[in-house]
Amino acid sequence: MKHYRHLEELQSGFIVKRKAILRRLQEYREVPENKYFYELLYCLMTPQSSAVNAAKAQKNFELHNFQFATIDPEPLLYQKDYYIRFHKSKAQWILEMKTNYPAIFSMTIAALSAAEKREWFVKNVRGLSYKEATHFLRNIGMNDGLTILDRHILKNLLYYKVIPSIPKALTKKNYLIIEKKFQQFAEDIAISVDELDLLFWSNEAGEILK
Repeated sequence: MKHYRHLEELQSGFIVKRKAILRRLQEYREVPENKYFYELLYCLMTPQSSAVNAAKAQKNFELHNFQFATIDPEPLLYQKDYYIRFHKSKAQWILEMKTNYPAIFSMTIAALSAAEKREWFVKNVRGLSYKEATHFLRNIGMNDGLTILDRHILKNLLYYKVIPSIPKALTKKNYLIIEKKFQQFAEDIAISVDELDLLFWSNEAGEILK
């Protein structure tokens, strides 16, 4: 099929993990609106930090009722059992997001396309790139086929020869070009972008993370 490679390996791996992947995607769609704040907070923590640590920190923020309490976020970004890199910068991003959250929430639930929402998030939420904005939309079941292009995904796209190389810098132009290639690949092999995203992640991490 086209120039792709290792497709038998991909298909067999997907068959094994398909039920777990579909279950996780359903969980994303079932996230209640009152949790959107913490899902966005999670995505602000993930750049250059592990998903496991970000998930631990998210739980801690929830335990402290951070959305409604007057709390300095910085100490919650580094605890004995986890550390979020660049915690000082991310604390500022989180405080700004908290202040602006009413407008952010309105945009999140607006009757707009996922692409339109992503553009708004990138322009109006400091700390959100195309990757993190898409990650947020995916984690609440609203990304509508937009792709999360992190290093794990790019590595897999190269492995299956969807892309010829991994770009040194993921500019907006590069992001959108690779996203289209990913979407075409998903269509060609009849596995959705969201399913492939979780399959690639599980192949790298050994489990289906958020």
